[in-house]
Amino acid sequence: MNTRTLLMLLMLSISSTTATWAYASNEHNEEHGGSGHEEQENHDDEGAIILSPQQIKMAGIVVKAIKPGIIHSVVTAPGEVHFNNYKTAAISPRITSQVISCHVELGEDVRLGQPIVTLSSVDMAAAQGDLLVADREWKRVKKLGRKVVSESRYTQAKVNWELARGKVKAYGMSDEQIKKLLDSEDFSRANGQFDLVATHGGVVLAENYILGQQVDPGHELIRITNERSLWVVANVSPVTSNTINIGNKAIIDTGNDKIEATVIQKYHSLNEKTRTTGIRLSVENTNELIHPGMFVTAQIETSLKSKELTLPEAAVLRSDDGDWMIMVQDDEGKFASKEIEVKRISNGRAVLRDIEVGTRVVTEGAFFVWSESAKSGFEEHDH
Repeated sequence: MNTRTLLMLLMLSISSTTATWAYASNEHNEEHGGSGHEEQENHDDEGAIILSPQQIKMAGIVVKAIKPGIIHSVVTAPGEVHFNNYKTAAISPRITSQVISCHVELGEDVRLGQPIVTLSSVDMAAAQGDLLVADREWKRVKKLGRKVVSESRYTQAKVNWELARGKVKAYGMSDEQIKKLLDSEDFSRANGQFDLVATHGGVVLAENYILGQQVDPGHELIRITNERSLWVVANVSPVTSNTINIGNKAIIDTGNDKIEATVIQKYHSLNEKTRTTGIRLSVENTNELIHPGMFVTAQIETSLKSKELTLPEAAVLRSDDGDWMIMVQDDEGKFASKEIEVKRISNGRAVLRDIEVGTRVVTEGAFFVWSESAKSGFEEHDH
């Protein structure tokens, strides 16, 4: 091996060593220097996410700039749930009767006109017999016609029929029962039995009888009420009452549920013991979340107004540590959470404090944005 060959081998060895060192140096920089840069970027964007247009559309996300609006002030008052007297009926006989049978049970849903209880009465038997006699006479006179019978007889037959029919109806027979009796033309059916029917649809709330019992007129046999429409009476001071108008909205808070209500009456007398005024609220209790006798809290709108920054209640969330927060969007389209202070929540609106006018806030779909943000944070932490 000559000198020239040795020199060439030495140069190739040095070149290979240099290339290896440069490659290793590059890998080290990528693993350490480059990673540090990415970690810094991730830290700067921690909690902020960008959603695709498809995600925003599918989740129904709506973003609006918050601005002041006029809102009614709200007064909070204790209240009690009551029956809606206009939707409650007492089933009672109008004449002295005996209870023969009952067709419903406590808690049963009944419809308007449904037979509730069968009664028997001596007075009803006499009235039914008189009606059948009057009906037969009236049919005969009508068939003969005015040309054959005198005007007085025609008129008298008609009046007697009307009186007899009115009497059995006043005693408690329904139009349908009267029709069946007259269509049968069977005098044996004048036995004094008749059904009391439901004058309202609702639930059988109370029973007060036993089979075979003789009951007097006005004795409440059964009470029916429609619990899907109830009243709440809230008690406020006379001064506060002056700020509440008929038609104002309210929220009934049971502690577990919130139900919308409307002011329908203001009492004009004070409670002698509490010196407060009653405010009657109408509640559509569709899901039967409240029942008569329950104590609740009523949040009632007043006529006093103020300019506030508000959001839909669903746009305000609770963070992991229990603080109020909202989801906001910056100029770059990134979504992030922002802690806020809520002054109060009334009638589905959250009144906010310490937030800049014009802040772009997620008003619909906030929970989805928050969950995506939280999921993104977990993924970054795991990585």
